Amino acid sequence: MRILHILDHSMPLHSGYSFRTRAILKAQLANGWDVAGVTGSRHTEDGPDVETVDGLTFYRTKAPETMTTPMREWREIALLADRVDEVVQEWKPDQLHVHSPVLNAMAALRVARRRKLPLIYEIRAFWEDAAVGNGKGRVNSARYWLTRMLETHAANQADAVAVICEGLRQDLIRRGVSGDKIMVAPNGVDMALFGDPAPADADLAQSLGLAGKEVVGFVGSFYDYEGLDDLIAAMPRLVMARPDAHLLLVGGGPMDAALRDQAAQSDVADHIRFTGRVPHQEVERYYGLIDILAYPRKKMRLTDLVTPLKPLEAMAQKRLVAASDVGGHRELIEDGVTGTLFPPDDPDALAAALAEMFDNREIWDERRKIAREFVERDRNWSSNISRYAPVYQKLTGKAV
Repeated sequence: MRILHILDHSMPLHSGYSFRTRAILKAQLANGWDVAGVTGSRHTEDGPDVETVDGLTFYRTKAPETMTTPMREWREIALLADRVDEVVQEWKPDQLHVHSPVLNAMAALRVARRRKLPLIYEIRAFWEDAAVGNGKGRVNSARYWLTRMLETHAANQADAVAVICEGLRQDLIRRGVSGDKIMVAPNGVDMALFGDPAPADADLAQSLGLAGKEVVGFVGSFYDYEGLDDLIAAMPRLVMARPDAHLLLVGGGPMDAALRDQAAQSDVADHIRFTGRVPHQEVERYYGLIDILAYPRKKMRLTDLVTPLKPLEAMAQKRLVAASDVGGHRELIEDGVTGTLFPPDDPDALAAALAEMFDNREIWDERRKIAREFVERDRNWSSNISRYAPVYQKLTGKAV
């Protein structure tokens, strides 16, 4: 079975998107399938036209000339379609597997029809909702509804659809996409990457003023929908209940400056630390300083429909998890069993939940064990890719 994946971007760029891609392709290779990827012009890392990264082959697409929206997007579709067609001629895949955003699907559908190849469209988030969550779009704008219409059209035209969670599946069904063609391929982790957590780096803790402290942390991108402003706002109450509590924020993003300003004005500014972005190979050192990973996502369509990857990685690393009670988190976390859920958009409730977790350290080892077992059993990529096999077999007519 030869599977060609069509992608927005890939490694060596680091993102949740590229890490999920890497995990899927690595697991499929380990299963004995031949795989390759084609990235669109939004893969901005310089490199050769054909690049091997971590044993995976990616064909690159050139960027269009400078244009304004929407002409640029239409040009991106055309360039990606041409590149995919070239690779199909050369590599001769049995199956096209295109991953969101919808621009990729529109390009891949052209090739699938021309070459009479089956196509599965995998949606990781709806582009229109992701734009709102990233502050680049508005709900109910003309662009929002046009993108939504294109997304629905692409899902209807695809031979099969994969989504990362049940929330996305139900939303597509409400739009009129047949539930029989939609499979759930949930976020997972490569358990081979996660052994026993390394002990805390004493020198790093000392340098950050966290030695002997109770540390709440977030590691990732600073988008508005992540709710990190609520986490900072929760700190005065948490420190009142737990005087040794500190907050460690690792990463960066669009909200970085605003969050730093908010923290500087906090009554407990000396309990809040920012590291900035750190090299990927260094991230584990910072995870090792954190007692509780907090994910205070705000309640909105994006966070209710889409499951994040970070809480799964935290549980795989035997870390405690506290998260807002939004739909995407509820698909991953069982309150009081694998993690703690708290009301979204409520700094006081967040502080109370964290304080209660610190008050009950005697349950930590058992919770870590149960959460890790859940990920090993239900969210391990080595078993997750088996969900694709019957769909590939049905579409291609070939044994897999």
